Amino acid sequence: MITSTRVHNFCAGPCTLPVPVLEEVRDEFLDFDGTGMSIIEASHRAAAYDAVHMEALADFRSLAAIPDDFTVLFIGGGASLQFAQVPMNLLAEGQTAGYLNTGAWGRKALGDAMKVASVYEAWSGADGSFMRMPTTDEIEVRSDARYLHVTTNETIGGIRLPELPAADIPLVSDMSSDFLSRGIDWDVHDLVYGGAQKNLGPAGLAIVVVRRDRLSTHGRNLASYLDYATHDANDSMANTPPMFAIYVMGKVLRWMKAEGGLGEFERRAAERASLVYGAIDGSDGWYTSPVDEASRSHMNIVFRLPDEDLEKRFVAEAGDAGMVNLKGHRSVGGIRASVYNAMPVASVEVLVDFMGSFRAANG
Repeated sequence: MITSTRVHNFCAGPCTLPVPVLEEVRDEFLDFDGTGMSIIEASHRAAAYDAVHMEALADFRSLAAIPDDFTVLFIGGGASLQFAQVPMNLLAEGQTAGYLNTGAWGRKALGDAMKVASVYEAWSGADGSFMRMPTTDEIEVRSDARYLHVTTNETIGGIRLPELPAADIPLVSDMSSDFLSRGIDWDVHDLVYGGAQKNLGPAGLAIVVVRRDRLSTHGRNLASYLDYATHDANDSMANTPPMFAIYVMGKVLRWMKAEGGLGEFERRAAERASLVYGAIDGSDGWYTSPVDEASRSHMNIVFRLPDEDLEKRFVAEAGDAGMVNLKGHRSVGGIRASVYNAMPVASVEVLVDFMGSFRAANG
């Protein structure tokens, strides 16, 4: 039961979580499964945690329909660590890879990869202020490129790749802000990764799904934690994993399965986005979306009002009405409504109604 103090949380990350999951965590926090302690007080080698961990691995594989020739890794540190760890593990000496510079996160992935490997910018949206994704024919795919790195959804800019590029080399996708909100074509990927804190659980955890035959092909003398093979050989428990994040994510994954699986959440994502974009497009230009229509995100919906004073008033009055974290990122301004997997459609309807009433009062 949602209490009267629960707000409509449109935060870009960490995300809103399913209320049934939060209630389970609350009820188990002092005594998990009769152990007399919280799961986060238990040893990660204990049977109680081992069951939680292995079920989460299995449920992630099941939900994402991951083929057997991929391994699923739970790695601490979030997706930002993967900006360097991916090229360390996939590129041997003398190999290169292309990176799409599609916004804040694509640019950071490229910048960190450049520090550890020979990579290049395969396309940049900077000239267009990162308001769209590229078409396949705009991407430079060099003949010696080992993979093409893409960011499927840019959280700050509010754009997404509607379809993956039809490249002749394997893809590596950062899916941090739309993980398990859309289907994944495993045939075209060598690796998919993302932080958990947008769609799947608390911060502090990255999920990496990588082809098994890509493990240990880099020829580098990596520190053990930085080598994917270490995590694969130990079921992601070579060291103490981020237990609480995995425990909560496991509950979210179980909730997603019970709610209908990945196809249902892809449908819900489209429905939520359609409601907000409908309010924007139906406002006769009073609300405007700065991004290219074909690249509109289903997770992070950015829009502007006629002036910044109105935007400040919008955020303040929305907050008074129980809608929080709607202020756009400081680098771009405006309004941003993040509508991840656990966001109820009813919360989006509350926002859309508010958009109509605010426009009527101030337009």
